[in-house]
Amino acid sequence: MIEHVTPSVNAGRHPIKRLVGDRLEVEADVYKDGHDLLGARIAYRGPGEREWRYAPLRYRYEADRWFGAFELDRIGRWRYAVEAWPDPWRTWREDLRKRIDVGQDVASELLEGAALLRRAAAPGAGATGAAQRELERAAARLADAALPEDARLEVAFSEPLASLLHRPLEGSDLTRHEVVLEVVVDPVRAGFGAWYELFPRSQAREPGRHGTFADAERRLPELAELGFEVIYLPPIHPIGRTHRKGPNNTPGAGPNDPGSPWAIGGVEGGHTAVHPELGTLRDFERFVQTAKSLSMEVALDYALQCSPDHPWVREHPQWFHVRPDGTIRYAENPPKKYQDIYPLNFWCDDREALWRACRDVVLFWIERGVQIFRVDNPHTKPLAFWEWMIADVKAAHPETVFLSEAFTRPKRMKGLAKLGFTQSYTYFTWKNTAWELREYLTELTQTDMTEYFRPNFFANTPDILHEYLQTGGRAAFRARLLLAATLSPVYGIYSGYELCENVPLRPGSEEYLHSEKYEIRSRDWDAPGHIKDDLRLLNRLRRENPALQRLANLEFLTSENEQVLCYRKSAPGNDLLVAVNLDPHHTQETMLHVPLEAWGLSEADAFPVDDLLGGERYTWRGERNYVRLDPREKAGHVLRPHVPAPPERA
Repeated sequence: MIEHVTPSVNAGRHPIKRLVGDRLEVEADVYKDGHDLLGARIAYRGPGEREWRYAPLRYRYEADRWFGAFELDRIGRWRYAVEAWPDPWRTWREDLRKRIDVGQDVASELLEGAALLRRAAAPGAGATGAAQRELERAAARLADAALPEDARLEVAFSEPLASLLHRPLEGSDLTRHEVVLEVVVDPVRAGFGAWYELFPRSQAREPGRHGTFADAERRLPELAELGFEVIYLPPIHPIGRTHRKGPNNTPGAGPNDPGSPWAIGGVEGGHTAVHPELGTLRDFERFVQTAKSLSMEVALDYALQCSPDHPWVREHPQWFHVRPDGTIRYAENPPKKYQDIYPLNFWCDDREALWRACRDVVLFWIERGVQIFRVDNPHTKPLAFWEWMIADVKAAHPETVFLSEAFTRPKRMKGLAKLGFTQSYTYFTWKNTAWELREYLTELTQTDMTEYFRPNFFANTPDILHEYLQTGGRAAFRARLLLAATLSPVYGIYSGYELCENVPLRPGSEEYLHSEKYEIRSRDWDAPGHIKDDLRLLNRLRRENPALQRLANLEFLTSENEQVLCYRKSAPGNDLLVAVNLDPHHTQETMLHVPLEAWGLSEADAFPVDDLLGGERYTWRGERNYVRLDPREKAGHVLRPHVPAPPERA
């Protein structure tokens, strides 16, 4: 019986996710009737491999639970299964040892052992070459009554010989778990990285001029110096003129209003064209190559919708929702109306051609150096489409990353991640109190969500300016940045965050006044009050500290003041404590409880603690230690205690 194989998602219906270089740890319950000892192993094969490789499973404690692991050294889709069999050699050895311990004659048992070895060496039993010859020699020595018994017993208890026999001796002995599981192995950037979102059209140095790819390219060295790994661009395609939106989403645009980039398509082309005022495809390709030369990747927005002027509307009207009066339905999300956008009808009669066209858009941009796609509103498109499209693209381009921008109900968000999305937006922006953050982060980091859901903590977006930022000022921006950068290995900001832009369209709205979605914004990136130093330092600390590069290593610590959130992030040789003042208006104090037992310390032991944000060193003692945070000075601490390294797990 092979049961409860982990890790798995929905009993193997969906693959789990890992990063290249990870070690996949596998567990299973394995047992059978009787007293036979068992052997078990992981059968696995990497992308493109036809032959199975094997890693041993070992029995650790009296619960019929087995443990093993193998290395994931290539990007792509791997398969693995658990196999088990009765182990006659180990069973025979244990029986032999018991007989020897009570002084019984074992002459007959030694002959039985020799017969087992001959069976293992027989043609077709799995041993070949040197291994087969070694088994035959061992069988002959074990059966040789002329040899001293000690010499024969040395053969019986040889560990190198036992290693040759860690396999089923016959095919009929083998049981494989009925489900072959899968793991999608992604590049490191899928699980670790700092994202920066910018509108290329707002990057011109001269106020009011439409920016270009060349203008955006000039900003890349500074963004690299600030420590960002991914530069995300909203749609760069031609923008439709029919029902173009004006400033602040007003229905009527003036002749010089640029419109929303999400109203994709015009006379210049659709999803495989670039807005002519941004430049040419060659200019875009140069932008991508410059980013790569600075160790950054470019992410493109993948928004499957069209303006009324998109070529598809003229060439394939059947791909849209046609009303009884012959008009095409525009997009709505009451009370919001998007008259400048037509949604696609993914279940139209010509859906196969539509689905292929949508996939080919991704392939087009992959050919131009893009490997990351932020997908707009995927929950409004068929789940079946995403499962097919992502798998199809990643079969040829396994390094591709898809970020799901689905602010929808939790099970839909989880379902999209299971179906193939590499990363996911989250509810982080709306979690601002200690209890909300503890509850939500516990779900993200301590449940089976870690097997398939990689959160990307955007602190703001062009659509989301949370009330906390609107009312908390610069201190609020610093606190949320510290939380995002240390709670999740993947986080992002939308440009303007570093300038603490926080003016809403109206009270109670999360929309920005003069939203960049509808206007070209001109900014002074060195304006007083910016928090670029925070970004630079935090991104450096993230690169230097492996504890900040993992998701499931979060432990919340007791804080005696709910306004100060305290948590621990740990990796081998790298233990960090983080304390964040959630109150942007007032100084807060607390007693932080540290994990003395995990560090092997007593209440009497003193230990130094370095603040990696401010450079200060404190001497702490015992479980309860004092923290004081003035939001005018700093948002929190990232503390590195100098404590004994914990013993490595066997």
